[in-house]
Amino acid sequence: MGIKSDRWIRDMAETHGMIEPFEPNQVRSLGGRSIISYGTSSYGYDVRCSDEFKIFTNINSAIVDPKNFDESSFVDVRQAVCIIPPNSFALARTVEYFRIPRDVLVICLGKSTYARCGIIVNVTPLEPEWEGHVTLEFSNTTPLPAKIYANEGVAQMLFIGADDICETSYRDRGGKYQGQRGVTLPKA
Repeated sequence: MGIKSDRWIRDMAETHGMIEPFEPNQVRSLGGRSIISYGTSSYGYDVRCSDEFKIFTNINSAIVDPKNFDESSFVDVRQAVCIIPPNSFALARTVEYFRIPRDVLVICLGKSTYARCGIIVNVTPLEPEWEGHVTLEFSNTTPLPAKIYANEGVAQMLFIGADDICETSYRDRGGKYQGQRGVTLPKA
C-alpha cells in the first residue's frame, strides 16, 4: 500500500476521468492576482471550493440531529466569498467531480493557509468506487467572521493505493452519497 504520485494522478484523471475538471499542475495565480493554490501537487490534488454555500444559522432554534436534519438550519448563498460567522460552520462542495478507483482510498486534509487562520476543513474518506462532488465542511473556530474563497484551493486529496482489491466497494453496497451533485446534507 502506498500514496500515489503526481504522475499516477495525472494519468488517472486524463485517461480514466478520475477528476473533472482536472488541473495537471499547481495554479497559484489567475489573471495576475494571487490565489490559494489548486491542482496537482507531488503526492496529491488540491481541490477548489465552488461558489455554492450553506451557512449554518440558529434563527429557527432547531436541534442538530443527523438522523432528522432540518434544512432550515442553513442559509443558501451563491457568491465568490463566503463569510462564516464566529464559532460556526458552513457546507460547500468541490468544483471537481471525483470517480475513485476500486483499489484506492482518498483522504482529505485542509490546506495550511486556512488552518493557520483557525478554519478547519473536514471531509470523510472517499471510499473505493465512490463518485460525486465532495461536500466540504468548514468550521470557523475563531471568535471572528472568516472568509472562504470560491474557485480557489481549500483542501488536498491524498490517494492511497491498496495492496488488495476490496471485497465490497461503496458502489457495491449502494452508499447513500453515491453520485452526489451539489452540496449534500446529512442523510439518515
